[in-house]
Formats: sequence, C-alpha cells, structure tokens
Amino acid sequence: MTKFLASVRNADEAETALQAGADIIDLKEPDGGALGAVSPKTAAVVVAQIGGRAKVSATIGDLPMVPESVQAAIETTAKTGADYVKFGVFPGPGAEACLGALVPPAGGAGLVAVLFADDLPKFEYLPILKNIGVAGVMLDTRRKGHGSLLDHLHLASLRRFVETVQQEGVMAGLAGSLKPHHLQYLLPLQPDLLGFRGALCDGETRNNAMDAARCAKIRALIPQEVRQEPLTQSPLPDGGAAPIC
Repeated sequence: MTKFLASVRNADEAETALQAGADIIDLKEPDGGALGAVSPKTAAVVVAQIGGRAKVSATIGDLPMVPESVQAAIETTAKTGADYVKFGVFPGPGAEACLGALVPPAGGAGLVAVLFADDLPKFEYLPILKNIGVAGVMLDTRRKGHGSLLDHLHLASLRRFVETVQQEGVMAGLAGSLKPHHLQYLLPLQPDLLGFRGALCDGETRNNAMDAARCAKIRALIPQEVRQEPLTQSPLPDGGAAPIC
C-alpha cells in the first residue's frame, strides 16, 4: 500500500493534512530549502497534537555532510517525538564517509535518507544506508522550481530504485514537485511513500498556505490498496526525464 506523505510547516497545516487523510505528516519548512527544518518546539507541538493519529516525520535541515553536525541534528530532531527523522544526502567528497559514521537516534525514531534526483543521485549509497539501519530511503528534488522528479529521472530508473530499496526490507519513497497528473506514472511502481508539498498549497506553490481541497484531491488519487495491474498511462511530455543509470 502506497502511503500519502504531506509536508507541513506548522500545527494548523498538520491538522489540515490529517483531516484530508494523509498517512504521514512530514514536518518541513519550505522557506528553509529542500529539507528545511521547523523548530524543535514546533515539531514537539505537532507531534503532541497528532497524538498518534498518524505517523510524523521531521527533517533536520539542509546540512553539510559533516558526521558530527548531522548526527547531532538527528538526535535533536528525534527528541521531539517524531516517528521518523529525515536527512539529506547532499553531494560532495565527504558524503560517503559521513553516511558510514551515522547511527539511528536514541529513542527508536527511524532514519529516512533523502537522495536528490537533480544531483545525479548515487544509488551505490544504498548498501551503506542499509548498513546504518535506515528505515527508509526517498528520492526528492533539491532545486525547487527546476522541474519535478520525473523531469530528472526516467521511470525505469525510478522503478529500479523502488525495487532495490524494497528488496532490502526498507521503505522506498518518491517526492519532488509532484503534481496530481504524476500519479498515473508513479502508483504502478508501488512505492511505499509518495510525498507532496506544492500540490497541496494555494496555487500549487510550496511556500503558500496549505489548501484542504487540494489535500483531499491527492488523497482521493492514492488508493488505500494500490492495484497490482499498471494504470493506463499517457505519454510523458517531450523533453522529460533524462536517464542517469
């Protein structure tokens, strides 16, 4: 079953998304970058407000790949009571060493690593992520406003990503400026999570306020039980995804 992850910035948005039927409330500050973090106080308030009605994830922010900094942010975020702590795998020479040094936080929160489709993601990091005990791996886009997930990766690459991650017993998630029409392509891949922000907001703009009707529209398009047979697909627009692997 593919779950609907809704990225929210505060308690009001969290309640809007929850009432629309979101499976995972994902705390993220859109003004802070791809994985901008809300304050620990805001995160703790939202976790208490949700009260177990849905899973809650929270991002640690767009941090450089320095093990001490990333691990400290993971621990701080986990203390808010979030079920999952999301961290970005940003490109650079220190990324691999940083990943290898991370450990799951105290308290039982699951780690979710985020790879960026527009940064030529290194799928060879997947075994390292498995070894450090992540609960999930997601693909997202880092440069917002510069195309969706499907503008950067072919469906074949996305399918391979989902299958590879799931074969390791880890959740596979897809996000990145996704819109309602993308679901016809992504649902047949059977990811564990599909994440949305802009599509849930006024004017489909991620920095705007969350809109209940848009949230309900996405919820209606993601069945509670995803069909095994592929959905009918229309052709991808010309100039769409470019193969990377």
